[in-house]
Amino acid sequence: MKELLRTLISKGLADCYADGSLSSGQFPSIVMETPAHAEHGDFATNVAMLLAKAEKKAPRMVADTLVRHFTDEAGICEKVEIAGPGFINFHLKDAAWRKSLLDIDRLAGDYGKSAVGGGRKIQVEFVSANPTGPLHIGHGRGAALGDTICRLLAFSGWDVTREFYYNDAGQQIANLALSVQARCLGKGPEDPSWPTDGYQGEYIIDVARAYMAGEKVDADDQHVVAAGDPLDLEAIRRFAVAFLRREQDQDLTAFDVHFNVYSLESDLYKDGTVDMVVRRLVESGHTFEQDDALWLRTTSFGDDKDRVMRKSGGGYTYFVPDVAYHLRKWERGFTRVVNEQGADHHSTITRVRAGLQALGAGIPAGWPEYVLHQMVTVLRGGEEVKISKRAGSYVTLRDLIDEVGRDATRFFFVMRKPDSQLVFDIDLAKQKSLDNPVYYVQYAHARICSIFENAAEKGFAVPDAGSVDLDRLTEPEEMALIKAIAAFPEVVEGSAANFEPHRVANYLQEVAGLFHGFYNKNRVITEDSQLTSARLFLLQCVALTLKNALTLLGISAPEKM
Repeated sequence: MKELLRTLISKGLADCYADGSLSSGQFPSIVMETPAHAEHGDFATNVAMLLAKAEKKAPRMVADTLVRHFTDEAGICEKVEIAGPGFINFHLKDAAWRKSLLDIDRLAGDYGKSAVGGGRKIQVEFVSANPTGPLHIGHGRGAALGDTICRLLAFSGWDVTREFYYNDAGQQIANLALSVQARCLGKGPEDPSWPTDGYQGEYIIDVARAYMAGEKVDADDQHVVAAGDPLDLEAIRRFAVAFLRREQDQDLTAFDVHFNVYSLESDLYKDGTVDMVVRRLVESGHTFEQDDALWLRTTSFGDDKDRVMRKSGGGYTYFVPDVAYHLRKWERGFTRVVNEQGADHHSTITRVRAGLQALGAGIPAGWPEYVLHQMVTVLRGGEEVKISKRAGSYVTLRDLIDEVGRDATRFFFVMRKPDSQLVFDIDLAKQKSLDNPVYYVQYAHARICSIFENAAEKGFAVPDAGSVDLDRLTEPEEMALIKAIAAFPEVVEGSAANFEPHRVANYLQEVAGLFHGFYNKNRVITEDSQLTSARLFLLQCVALTLKNALTLLGISAPEKM
């Protein structure tokens, strides 16, 4: 509806310029908003206010000219009026809203899909957990958000590549190897020789046992056979990384999250990419030596202070391989890249972008884009859950999946804006009641399926589009439902464009609430066969919309509950 109105307004504006009623010749972006109060219409635009200065006229005068040149070629408007300082309000005919059901029925599983992306390439990197232990709840939130962003972008016509970057080099991996080696030698955290900053979770015991037993581990492109030698630290490192990568892959598979590409930090060192990037940065003139360290002058690119690249004791700081990795992304043809990461990565954004700018590779200043998510707090019985028996120091993603299920876990992780902190209430997530938001939504879909089953038993079937009389849908609850599901494509477009999956979660709760309200007040199967058919057709469109939206969140649409 909004797109059609935008087209009609643009045509009216062109007619104004053609006959001289308006003279600026400007075509501003036409924004259609839904008024806060229903009496102000279905949609409103401020285009007249945007044009007022250029036209040197009062906004209401511009609005009046536009309204007089507005031709409702599609016959969708009941009334067009000017309000306030110059808003143009559009009241649509109920028949126009009802007609939208025909499009929903026709498109079915493709309803809400668009070609906004135009098949352009976009890479989304998410999760990217260090392979030093099980995935924690922060990784879980990142996985749900990143996966949903990918689904939204693909549904919006983008060619999406999902990528996982493993930081399998550096001090944390060294600590992992030393921890596993200590367990192989029969030592525990209480031993005086236990490595400083060693990992103490029970999973380290599992890795050590598997290594000593000579197990083989397959993790993506890695095929590692344990040497079984507790003194071979490099063999232990390779095995531990492969073992934990496999575990993380299994957790993500259980979460229905998959990737197209896995990249390793260690490869950037092996193939010389990191050294090449450092050499190019030195040649660019943006580095300097100080205190026996190599620095990058990141202040030239908006950072609050310059950053060390190579430490005085040798070895690169963590952002250097990140710059190398992103240069490779650019060279692979990804002119648009989105990184979904925890908010603790905020400080790296400026450094990585500064490094890329200093390379002089033609990379835009705001590349790559970032979506940062805040912390997750898990509650049980009103008390914070802080540790997992297996991981030791944190709650794992598998803990939540096993306890509350994949659907509830995914829904709870995406139902708040990424940059807001999230409280995950395990007790609420496990409830089979309408207080549980995911149950509330899924029950709406299951309830509709139950209505169809009941209707079939009484000899009613969902009619085809050619035989249904949609004019029988006149109740306020019916019109509210129709208007809500007609907005789905716009919700998808906005969610994809802004990387905000929570919009879909909120939308699902809104539609479910309208359905439950309709059902509680109106009978679907009545003595009036035409009304029954029309309501069954409406509910089929509601079910399609719910299922499509749930699928975008990676959540099932059950037919029975």
